Amino acid sequence: MSEDVRLVAWVRGHVQGVGFRWFTRAKALEIGGLSGFALNLADGRVQVVAEGSRAGCEGLLDWLQGSDTPGRVDGVTEIWDTPRGGYDGFAIR
Repeated sequence: MSEDVRLVAWVRGHVQGVGFRWFTRAKALEIGGLSGFALNLADGRVQVVAEGSRAGCEGLLDWLQGSDTPGRVDGVTEIWDTPRGGYDGFAIR
């Protein structure tokens, strides 16, 4: 039985204005079973919040840290937490 988790990740680099949030949402939907959002922050980072299975969230984190993303990722900082719920699918904010 897999536990549900909450991943909050802050992605640094050239990640705004390159479709990063759209591709993050597409990847979350491809993985399946994830809810949450991707949000541009004023300092140029993108915040990604995903809730779902640990394996699904780890898959999304692996993608965020990989070379397949649009733009250029210089680094990802993440924290793991207990799911809070309240998300309807995976949104771009």
